[in-house]
Amino acid sequence: MDSKKEAKVIAVANQKGGVGKTTTAVNLAAALAKKRKKILLIDSDPQGNTSSGLGVKASALKNHLYHSYTSEIPLADILCSTNESNLSIAPTSIDLVAAEIELVPLENREFNLKRLIFPVLSCFDYILIDCPPSLGLLTVNALTAAHSVLIPMQCEYYALEGLAQLVKTIRSVKKAFNRKLFIEGLLLTMYDKRNKLTFQVADEVSKHFGKQVFKTVIPRNVRLSECPSHGQSIIEYDSRCSGAIAYMDLAGEFLKNQRK
Repeated sequence: MDSKKEAKVIAVANQKGGVGKTTTAVNLAAALAKKRKKILLIDSDPQGNTSSGLGVKASALKNHLYHSYTSEIPLADILCSTNESNLSIAPTSIDLVAAEIELVPLENREFNLKRLIFPVLSCFDYILIDCPPSLGLLTVNALTAAHSVLIPMQCEYYALEGLAQLVKTIRSVKKAFNRKLFIEGLLLTMYDKRNKLTFQVADEVSKHFGKQVFKTVIPRNVRLSECPSHGQSIIEYDSRCSGAIAYMDLAGEFLKNQRK
């Protein structure tokens, strides 16, 4: 990789829980790594599911993302390797909840994550940030640091309602802190072709966002639900299942979009 080239930073965000946000962050990162891209996955969700989903127990580590935010520990010093040779992770634990509180009185508090990422930009092709399911300061930090936002959304009745609030937040962050921020794409998750509502939601999203909606959809798949408990991405856990195939397809579509 050209040392002068800097990574593209993508925030994976949706303030609504249970939409496949962490599943997408983990498995898109793994799929991109499998396609020989050098990937950093930043777990910026205090639940730490991204970390544990790749077999990293942040609570057992001396330093993790909380310490980078609050103790000036360089991001490079907290990175952990994973079973995928091209994929590194900046892990986190529930301690990160406290970081959000500690950031509040600080000047330029929205730029902390951007500052942390800057020294490692030349080390990776893509950096993915798994945001918490909220629109608080940790998410604002991720949106300020990112070039783009990938929005996973479940094919359900209330999906568009939550989406409107997220888009409003993205526009606010773009106006105040990050003029170049844009929506990378909307990803339909938990797609069930047997369910009529799935098609109705997909149609409604396409009407509102057009080409911003990824052609690839992520199906409901039991194996996707199982793999985090094994500390593995779906690519490692069962590369032949429909979930793994979908995330590999998504990685291909994502990379094709970068060349346009």
